[in-house]
Amino acid sequence: MTGSDTPPVPRRLPSGVHEAVRPGCALLRLETTESREGVLDGAWWPRSRDIGTELPELLSALIARLGPVTRVGLDTAAWEGLPTRIVVDDQVVHIDSFPVGDGTVLITRGDQDLFSLLVVPPDATPEAARAAMAQAVRADNISQAEQILIDTRSGRGPSD
Repeated sequence: MTGSDTPPVPRRLPSGVHEAVRPGCALLRLETTESREGVLDGAWWPRSRDIGTELPELLSALIARLGPVTRVGLDTAAWEGLPTRIVVDDQVVHIDSFPVGDGTVLITRGDQDLFSLLVVPPDATPEAARAAMAQAVRADNISQAEQILIDTRSGRGPSD
């Protein structure tokens, strides 16, 4: 009889994170497996679309865990007032902007090491944000960011 040796991966984040997920929180989860087989390496739930406020916190967390970050790729349509560079922890990080609309932020460490993070819209409900973040960090995730946002109803529709 054949069967999977791997238990199913829960769609929930660790229980300590569940209490922390609430409207207005910025959360970051990184998939740290060496295989990096999934489409996304993590997820981010910023509090607002103000990149000047949100990005420094994200970059500080990433620099503490990954080391120096050299570039960030952002969707021009998703953010207000994108600068071309930002200084975080005494380090200049260049910002690339593209009109891609795909629900991701790309982080470059060094010359070529790229991390792709799902961006959960700030107005997503906590339940939708949890589900989207849990899907994004799964090592076996094959869904693109846009599809995860659709599937979890975290989409980019206007807030009421």
